[in-house]
Amino acid sequence: MSSDGSATPTPTTQSSADIVIMGAGAAGISVAASLRRRRPSLSITIVDPADTHYYQPAWTLVGAGEFDAARTARPMASVIPQGVTWIQAAVTAFAPEHQQILLSDGRRLGYRYLIVAPGLQLNWEAIDGLTDTLGRNGVTSNYRFDLAPYTWSLVRDFKGGNALFTQPPMPIKCAGAPQKAMYLSAHTWRRNGLQDKAKIEFHLVAPALFGVKDYIPALMEYVKRYEISLNHLSHLRAVDGERRVARFEIFDADGQSQFVDKPFDLLHVVPPQSAPDVLRASPLADAAGWCEVDPATLRHARFANVFGLGDAISAPNAKTAAAARKQAVVVAENLLAAMDGRPLPLHYDGYGACPLTVEHGKIVLAEFGYGGKLMPTFPIDGTQANRFAWMLKKYVLPKVYWNVMLRGREWLAKPSRPGHR
Repeated sequence: MSSDGSATPTPTTQSSADIVIMGAGAAGISVAASLRRRRPSLSITIVDPADTHYYQPAWTLVGAGEFDAARTARPMASVIPQGVTWIQAAVTAFAPEHQQILLSDGRRLGYRYLIVAPGLQLNWEAIDGLTDTLGRNGVTSNYRFDLAPYTWSLVRDFKGGNALFTQPPMPIKCAGAPQKAMYLSAHTWRRNGLQDKAKIEFHLVAPALFGVKDYIPALMEYVKRYEISLNHLSHLRAVDGERRVARFEIFDADGQSQFVDKPFDLLHVVPPQSAPDVLRASPLADAAGWCEVDPATLRHARFANVFGLGDAISAPNAKTAAAARKQAVVVAENLLAAMDGRPLPLHYDGYGACPLTVEHGKIVLAEFGYGGKLMPTFPIDGTQANRFAWMLKKYVLPKVYWNVMLRGREWLAKPSRPGHR
């Protein structure tokens, strides 16, 4: 540890640990903190090459002028739990049969137990021409820290024209984020008297507006209020930033498609997403490339000393920070039980939350588990837009993230036990 108590990257000398965690995002830091609180004697190593840790859920608010981007970033060293070793390197290969991972600095790092929590890979290059024009020519995305402020500048300075918002095939992190950006932009233009001058289109590959039907009626009210044109089965394939033209492949009910070019004045893009390439190519992956875990225990399906949590696992839950908050407790308890030779005590119920920001000051608070089961935390009707959820997202949850979740304080994170669902 450095003199100020923060972590510093470890020199290239360590060869093994009781527990190795791949990834220092929300999932990796949270589970490390939870394990440390339960059993301080364990040697825990986190492997992650990043210098900065981001609170990504606030980027939607940054893109709407409601949150300062600087408040979403902190030095990685400041969030590594005390007593946890940080190796600032990337994982380049998995060797679970040897209980080792290979690192970008050439080392092999051994472990007794491995936790896989690398997050998602954003595949910007999958859309032709996109990387060449991101951050200029009216092309932006709240899925990148440096671009969310550009989103707000485009929205703030918008005088009218074609505003296109896109959503790629599922799964993606925070499935509601593509339309959150759209609603907040539309509400800003409505307040500025520009609704009649804004032609807003939402292009999404999915056949439904949201994956849990209970929340769709409230969202559709806002689609109608803002006069948004919904374009289902529409896949963004290419962007010509200089000409300000987006090319979509639009499918019909029979699976036939045609390409349509759409001019734009503002284009908010959400890139296709996948598990990281290193995981997809590893023995830990299922056929779709995700870390193959039991959806209840979060233990790997084939390697008993491997667990996974966060966005890159195969469990069919929403990929949100709220999901990771619940999963961290499950993995911490179950891993320690496995280490002690006990039955795994906890089950993850698929809980995830998606605060759908439908206007400045109101949110449809979607909370649900496996199978779309509604799982409200608070005594409010989350299927309707409400101000309480807005206050929660803007003022409460950022503090909970930094001061509670990342420090292993498990507020409202108790999972179910087998037989007590």
